[in-house]
Amino acid sequence: MNRDVVAHLRCPVCRETLETGGSPSRALRCPRGHSFDLARQGYADLSAGRSPHTGDTPEMVAARAEFLAAGHYAVISAALADAAAGATGLAVDVGGGTGQHLAAVLDRNPALLGLVVDASKPALRRAARAHERAAAVRADAWGRLPLADHDTAVLLDVFAPRNGAESQGVLPPEGRLLVVTPEPDHLAELVAALGLLSVDPAKEERLAASLDAHFTLARRQSLRATMRLDRAEIATVVGMGPSAWHREPATIDLPTPLDVTLAVRLDEYSPK
Repeated sequence: MNRDVVAHLRCPVCRETLETGGSPSRALRCPRGHSFDLARQGYADLSAGRSPHTGDTPEMVAARAEFLAAGHYAVISAALADAAAGATGLAVDVGGGTGQHLAAVLDRNPALLGLVVDASKPALRRAARAHERAAAVRADAWGRLPLADHDTAVLLDVFAPRNGAESQGVLPPEGRLLVVTPEPDHLAELVAALGLLSVDPAKEERLAASLDAHFTLARRQSLRATMRLDRAEIATVVGMGPSAWHREPATIDLPTPLDVTLAVRLDEYSPK
């Protein structure tokens, strides 16, 4: 695991600093003796038994990796990289999955290190290898993040849970919170044709409720594009999202190629 990233981590039990130990290094340890094994793939489990869910399945993770690798969400990665411009220190992607968006941010911003936080072990196996300046840890996005207070330069949240108080706690006053959420017509053609889960009309209200007490909105931009997808790509975009829990990709039968709307919003916040 990248030692420079480890310097920004904190023990999930006592909040002391962590260091790599052993020869070869197989664990993260704090001065009070708490130890957290490193998986063979390179990520550390810092959930301390507090993660109530397992995150995305291997099939969902594989679908996400395939779809993102094809560049369909490159407009999102590029916008995040632009929004992080000039930042130095640590960029953390909460619920970051395979680390694809974080890797794009690091490629464009060489003064940043990266960390993916996710609950899914299959996702973390990929995230640990996403970029040479990045690392990956398992932790619950709804709980206390295993990070030093006010030490994270950029916090990414792409279609992931938002913990306003904890996000504020890890960012310094000049830090940036970058939140990507779907617009009502995101993937509209697939939602209509396949009966997929649609964007909750109350999502805007919930986002405001979770962040307004802790952050000030600095900038808002709409990201839109048209994706031309074949049948396999439609199966992967369905298989990587929440509808994967309710629908088998093998049952998808639509005339292709199909033009599908990408419509998301990127909100940039500053801590209060």
